[in-house]
Amino acid sequence: MANDAAYGRLEDLADTVREGMDTIARAQLEQSRLTATASAAAGRVVVTVNAENVVIEVRFAENIGELGYEEIARAVTTATQDAAVVMHRKTRDLLDTLRADTARIPRLSEYLPGIPDVQDMIPEPPRAPVAPPSARQGLFAPSDGTVRFTDDPATTNESAW
Repeated sequence: MANDAAYGRLEDLADTVREGMDTIARAQLEQSRLTATASAAAGRVVVTVNAENVVIEVRFAENIGELGYEEIARAVTTATQDAAVVMHRKTRDLLDTLRADTARIPRLSEYLPGIPDVQDMIPEPPRAPVAPPSARQGLFAPSDGTVRFTDDPATTNESAW
């Protein structure tokens, strides 16, 4: 009898996990389809980014010629950063909904007391800086000086994120 109850509980857990994975897959698909658009310079520059904050469209109004090159460059940067902020907000809202939907999935520690839950050990990733490379000198250097980041391709490790 005790084994039947345990087996039934594990079946319920497996069903809940499958439903949770389906929910995650749907949220990932929805997130991949998100776009965000922002404008700058009184609407003369409009930038759209995709879910990965890759610029997918830049539009200039007919009166863009009223701006100098530096003003246009600043406007493109501002609109791109603003679109990225909007995308971050959309993604965060989607993730908040996902977290609420998946909160019903039992934690491993409910089945194996004393086992730490993996979700509790995942650190929050640091935010990427929005400053241009020329303004980042020393930004990534740890206080103890043990790690150096460089733009030199010979010493940069590529990541396959």
